[in-house]
Amino acid sequence: MILPSQKHLFDIPGDITFLNCSNMSPMLNAARDAGIQALNRRCHPWTITVDDWFTPAEELRSLFAGIINCDKQNIAIIPSASYGIAVAAKNISLKTGEKIVVLNQQYPSNIYSWLELAKETSAEIITVYTKPGEAWTEAVLENINTNTGLVAVPNCHWTNGTLLDLKRVSEKVKSVNAKLVIDASQSAGAYPLDIQQIKPDFLITVGYKWLLGPYGLGYLYAGDEYCDNGKPIEHSWLPKKHSENFTGLVDYTDEYKSGARRFDAGEYPSFHNIAMAFVALAQIKQWGVGNIQETLQVLTDEIERNATAAGLKVPARCNRVGHMMGVEFSAEQALRLSKKLSVNNVFVSFRGNNMRIAPHLFNTLDDIEKLFDIVNTIL
Repeated sequence: MILPSQKHLFDIPGDITFLNCSNMSPMLNAARDAGIQALNRRCHPWTITVDDWFTPAEELRSLFAGIINCDKQNIAIIPSASYGIAVAAKNISLKTGEKIVVLNQQYPSNIYSWLELAKETSAEIITVYTKPGEAWTEAVLENINTNTGLVAVPNCHWTNGTLLDLKRVSEKVKSVNAKLVIDASQSAGAYPLDIQQIKPDFLITVGYKWLLGPYGLGYLYAGDEYCDNGKPIEHSWLPKKHSENFTGLVDYTDEYKSGARRFDAGEYPSFHNIAMAFVALAQIKQWGVGNIQETLQVLTDEIERNATAAGLKVPARCNRVGHMMGVEFSAEQALRLSKKLSVNNVFVSFRGNNMRIAPHLFNTLDDIEKLFDIVNTIL
């Protein structure tokens, strides 16, 4: 279902054309208001009860689980993608000579932990490149074999929105008894993700991009095998069993709360972040991720049409997500275009050799027309 413009739910001035959700989304007015209310309450800590430390986070855990179709028991609340990737790295064992498969120019938060793991275990990093006209899925599948220990990839490439078919990748990974870690930061909330089909070992995402939440709060999915015996990267009191009994915190325990809660970050109840994230996820649930994707596909199809008419190179529709895409420019063109767009209050990102365009439900076809009116002046 194509959704009508939701610009009225955001604080975006009329002279601003914001096409940069892949960098950081604007926050919903309602989420901002919830954050302000939570901060005001934080000024009066005597009003914060024991229940406030745990119940809102559990409600948020349930909401995110619904968005990716899994049990809330498998969800941890984390501060960043790099934190989640570090958790995954601590819980994945590799043997000397096993291969870690990643993409060329993959986002660094999903690289650095694997470089360290490779050093510690004498595993080998395999960087996947695509041939002209080749999709990421085929290229990745060609690099998975019986020597593969881990595949750590995104759902779509952060520079241009080119897509990986995670179901096919997962099937190949499982067939060689390897592990699968997904960085969904550029897709969760805008592109349908189904844990029951993908079946990763871990899936990690930030919350401040397509999930419309605050900076400093993200989510981790851990497979069942890690929920009972997984090793956290820190040892906070909060994930421990019976931590809601503040009087009993002096009685130390080795037991964790059930599920992936053992991976919750210290201070995860951060009252203002949880409040804002809850409102954001509730709104995404109301819209429907499938409807968001279908609506944004209309805009990226228009971007493709304009770019192709101008002789510019873009990913084929069949090889990209519907909510973001890259248009290739030379370095000199990108510099000139960046300046012109900024002067005209049009906001996109430049990543690698791509102008990365990432609209949301507050954008319309008029925004795409304004963007390409400016693009055409530098060609």
